[in-house]
Amino acid sequence: MQNDHGINLQKLAAHLRTKRGDRGLRFVAEEIGSVSASTLSRIEQGSAPDLAIFMRICAWLGVSPEEFVEPALGLKRKAGRDSQTPLPEAIESQLREDRVLPTTSVDAISEMIRVAYQAAGVGRDRSASDK
Repeated sequence: MQNDHGINLQKLAAHLRTKRGDRGLRFVAEEIGSVSASTLSRIEQGSAPDLAIFMRICAWLGVSPEEFVEPALGLKRKAGRDSQTPLPEAIESQLREDRVLPTTSVDAISEMIRVAYQAAGVGRDRSASDK
């Protein structure tokens, strides 16, 4: 879902839900700062934030705002090595954005991906693991 500002609201909501996890909206609102829990709830439901709140949320998520901006042709940006979003988080966000699977399934798949990345030694030098 894209609003008239060109922001992919489903993707923003999915990233927000993913990072928030089981923590309450009030806790996360305080962590982000200068945003209310009700505003976060509306964003998670697909409402567009104002620019200041959008920028705060992007900073809290640790991603560039352009991560959520759709090109004029509507082509989706793919998460990968050049993306600022780690691949496991990008996969989880895509699954949440799609809304086909139940939340419990997305949680389980996401946990399996995180465990696989930990087992693969994510902290190792990528060039060594790419061989």
